[in-house]
Parts: sequence; C-alpha cells; structure tokens
Amino acid sequence: MHGEPEVAVLRYGHRPGRDDRMTTHVGLTARALGADRVVFPGNAGQSEETVADITERFGGPFDVELTDQLDAFIRDWDGVVVHLTMYGERVQDVEREIRDAREDEPLLVVVGGEKVPFDVYEHADWNVGVTNQPHSEVAGLAVFLDRLFDGRELEQEYENAERRVIPQALGKRVEDVDAE
Repeated sequence: MHGEPEVAVLRYGHRPGRDDRMTTHVGLTARALGADRVVFPGNAGQSEETVADITERFGGPFDVELTDQLDAFIRDWDGVVVHLTMYGERVQDVEREIRDAREDEPLLVVVGGEKVPFDVYEHADWNVGVTNQPHSEVAGLAVFLDRLFDGRELEQEYENAERRVIPQALGKRVEDVDAE
C-alpha cells in the first residue's frame, strides 16, 4: 500500500489452459487487496494482459510483469519472503511477526500453482498456511493480505481509473470517472 515497503505477489508455476483463470485471479486479488505488483511465470501472458487491462480501467498503481526465472526472482528478492502453503505455520500464529518484519523491508508473497519445489520452502522466511486445509490459493492470498494489512486495504483509493464501481445494496452500478 502507498507509503509502505513494497508487497509483491509471485505466482509460482502456470499450466496454460488449466491455470489461466486461477493465475488471473491471483493477480486480480493481489491488486484489489493492497499488493503493489504481481509477477507471473513467462508463459502466463494472457493473465498478464487481463490484469493490466483491469488496472488500466479500474485504476492503480499496480504493476504486472512476467519472468522465466521464478527461482532466481525469489532467491534475489531483497526483503522478506512468505510462501503460502497449506503445510505452513498457521497464519494467525505468525501474522504479527510478518507484519513487524515488513515495516522495514519489502515483502514477497509466493503463491504456488503447481507442485512447488522444496527449495522454495527452504528459501522462504515463513511458510504460512491459511487453515492448513486444501483450498484455493486465491482464497489463501486474500486472507493473508487482509491479515497483513489489517483490513486497511479495503479503504484504498485507486488512481487514474477510467471506471469505478459504485457500492449499493442491490444491482450493479459502474460509472465512467469522466462522468463526474
């Protein structure tokens, strides 16, 4: 979030055709819940385009990038690394410690897509589980970011938006920003 050390989300692995929607939703969730950028595997170009388009239409700042060097990206990260996995420590047991560490350093959140090699577990500062039960990596990312930001991400304002959703109890209302 603005004025704080960076939070980036790395999608580890992408199987074209099978993971397209899930990878895209990792990026959209990262954007909507306060991360500064998402990094996708090099073969996830369709997800990159979709998330970049949403950012252009609904505002940012938010960056989307591709890399073919996922392991090097993690290894070279200059900050704290959190790997979300159902096998990790309970999020409620480590969230304060992670939040405190992030006050001074950027944070990389690794979200697996296919089998994650053990090197990722070893390189992470924390391996964190949300419920320690099988579920969607998108749900795990959403819960983790909400806990990291302590709910503040729900109030964030987006810059340079072309469109804005107007909250209401019933129906859908989306307005062009220029209409104001």
